[in-house]
Formats: sequence, C-alpha cells, structure tokens
Amino acid sequence: MAQARQRELAGGKLLIDEPADAVVRLTISNPAKRNALDHPLLNAITDTLAGLAAAGGTRCLMITGAHGMFSAGYDIGEIPEEDFEEQAEALVAHPFTEAIDALEAFPFPTLAVLPGPTIGGGLELALACDLRVAREDIKLGMPPAKLGLVYSHTGLRRFLDAIGAPRTRELFLLGRNVDARTALAWGLVNRVAPEAELAQLALELALELAGNAPLSQAGNKQVIAALLSAEGELTDDVEARLIELRRASFASADMREGMRAFAERRPPSWRGH
Repeated sequence: MAQARQRELAGGKLLIDEPADAVVRLTISNPAKRNALDHPLLNAITDTLAGLAAAGGTRCLMITGAHGMFSAGYDIGEIPEEDFEEQAEALVAHPFTEAIDALEAFPFPTLAVLPGPTIGGGLELALACDLRVAREDIKLGMPPAKLGLVYSHTGLRRFLDAIGAPRTRELFLLGRNVDARTALAWGLVNRVAPEAELAQLALELALELAGNAPLSQAGNKQVIAALLSAEGELTDDVEARLIELRRASFASADMREGMRAFAERRPPSWRGH
C-alpha cells in the first residue's frame, strides 16, 4: 500500500497524498475560514485534477476536509461591500465552476468524505463527486434563502438529478440544514458511519473503486453523464434569463443584508431588492 508524503498546495489550504495504491486524496485545510473555498484553493483543485488525469495511474480520487469540517462553502464573507457584486460573482462563476467541472470530468471514480459540516458550495462540491460518505452526526445544508442569493441553474440541476424536485425545494427554499441520516434517506449521501469508523469505510470504498476494471469505470461514468445531460438543454434565452437572475442577486441590497446578518448572527431585515 502506498504511503506517499503529504504535500501542500494553495499555500497549505489544500493537501494531497496517496493513502493507497492508485488512490489520491485531496484534503481541504482552511481552518481560519471553516474550510471555505477561495480562488487559490479552487484553482489548485482544478489544476491537480487536470494533472492527475493527464498523468494516469489514479483510479480513485478522494476529497475530504480537515479540522472536523468538509467545507462551509464560498469564501465571500470578507469581500468589501463596495466590491461585493463583482468579486463574489467572479469567485462563484469561474474558479468554483471550473473545479466542479474538473471533478465531474475526472475519468475515474471520485469519492467525497464528509467528516463535518458540509454547507453551500461545499455541498455542491461534494455532490459533484460520484459517491459521498458522511460522519453520522454532521449537518448538511444550502443557505441561499438565508443570504439573498439566487443559486446557479447548473448547480440546482445537479441537486434535482441527485435528490429530485421535492427535496431540492425543501433544501433551497427552507434553507435549513439536514442531518446525515436524512441526507442518506434522500440520496444526498451514499453511506454514513460513526466518526471512529468513517476513515476506514472511506478507504475501503476507495480501494474497491480503484480495484475495479478501469475501462468499465471510465466508460460507465461517461454513459451516466451522457444520460443525465440528455434530458434537454435550456434555450439560449432561458439560460440568459437565469444567469441574469443570479447576477442581480449578487448586486442586491438583500444579499448584502443577508451576509451582514449571517456574520452578526441576527435575523435579516429583507427589502426585496
């Protein structure tokens, strides 16, 4: 079994090691921000996945979080208010989308291991993986309704594909966190385990995934992706309208209020614009 030395990427915010032969593990490590996803970290994920795919030899990719967290989502809490619209949209639209696309395009199975809270963009990052295992007592959630954010239509489609419309509506319109057992029942995660057993379960699944036929694994991933995308593309006009709804939410007074209220741990005072 391989035990390659752990290396640091993105200034130490992303760690990479090889816990077993043909298994590579990426660990999000941004404790000051509850493992929030910023530009350097997201770019490092994208670049690393591209390098692994080009090099070959990796038959399973694991992604997890350190410090008792998976990820609290986008790192937009400290963007200056005068630059918020431009910088927040830039973070979400580009490096985040590219990291998600890189995960989905990775030719072999990907496994998200959730050792702690998995929120917002962190949950979508996990959902972009083929399988997810979670500690049995964690919370998962999508807070856009509490922040004044219109979520991306591509992200919402990912949730619709995974858990269906009724549960996607509950997750996004209520904005409440759900526990891991509920997430398991919904299909949001594939397995749950006690904290003491999570790492072993994850490694066993990774070894099984890595040990299956490479041609079958890569081919079946492509077929599944093609079938999911064949349900129908949005027209250009509809897609433009959905993108504009999202852009407008970044420019809104309500999103600024939602972010302030979240940071100040108080109920928001919505204005509707």
